[in-house]
Amino acid sequence: VVRVFGWNLSKLNRSLQFTICTSGTFLFFLTYGYVQEYIFKVDGFHYGWYLTFIQFCFYAFFAGVERRVEGQMARRSPMSHYYWVAFFMVGTMGMSNTACSYLPYPTQVVFKSSKLIPVMIGGKFILGRRYNPEDYLSAILIALGLCVMTLADAVSAHHWNPIGIMLLIGALFGDAFTANLQEKSLKEYDTSQGEMMFYSHFIGCGYLAIILILTGEFFDAVWFCFQHPHVYVYMMLFAGSGYIGVHFVLGLIQLFDAFVAGTVTSCRKALTIALSFILFPKPFTANHLVATLCVLSGIMLQVYSKNKKTNASDITTPRHSYPFDEIHGIKVV
Repeated sequence: VVRVFGWNLSKLNRSLQFTICTSGTFLFFLTYGYVQEYIFKVDGFHYGWYLTFIQFCFYAFFAGVERRVEGQMARRSPMSHYYWVAFFMVGTMGMSNTACSYLPYPTQVVFKSSKLIPVMIGGKFILGRRYNPEDYLSAILIALGLCVMTLADAVSAHHWNPIGIMLLIGALFGDAFTANLQEKSLKEYDTSQGEMMFYSHFIGCGYLAIILILTGEFFDAVWFCFQHPHVYVYMMLFAGSGYIGVHFVLGLIQLFDAFVAGTVTSCRKALTIALSFILFPKPFTANHLVATLCVLSGIMLQVYSKNKKTNASDITTPRHSYPFDEIHGIKVV
């Protein structure tokens, strides 16, 4: 039985299942991207860590509600494990959100889509994995896309600062640790998706509160939002759309497979980039197009490689790990 917020999709025909999950993925993640970029367009807003704090509080609260409703209150993974997962998640999402203050939004999307490279590095040293030629070719395509996108923005974008690039690189490597730690927990302790989401975000709220108070950003951000109350509305919409979108991606994986879900999310990312240039006009060159195509081709090649290995070994890809990839997402979006 596959449910999305209590809605049983298993009884529907395949076409309707695909339409519902794909539509939900596009609708909520496109909203997620639009609102995130809009928030950082508000004059004077540069509080990426505070936005991350609101996002973590939202995810922790609703993940806790879901666990209680589903009666899954027992914890399987040790708390010490969640302290590390939360630590890297906070760094990843905080740096990724803060980078929006320094770089054009499409650049952030492309970098966030490029987590394969640090994940491969982390997988090799943390989990002892071995990769095939398709994986390495995928990494090369993504790295090439990142280089071209960075060069294109440095030359043409007015809103560009190398600090943003350093933040995104830090976020990518934090993402690699998060992904591999999550996978290790999901395999060793058979941890549920709800448990992982609740504890990692709940503990992350504590880390973020400490960061915000020590840096003084908490009081500045609260005062700014008090003067611009509509920003809180967009923050709630940002967090809510991301949280709901994750469940539709999970539904795609459960009803179909990781290859279908990867294809849908890759198309969604391409549309997110296109809409960013349309709704928030900014310089667009041939290099931006080449960079985007390189990264998306690398993602699709990696998804194909993973699907081929899954079919060859006749083992189902671990489904509960993918939503974290999407948002960094929870690892978001």
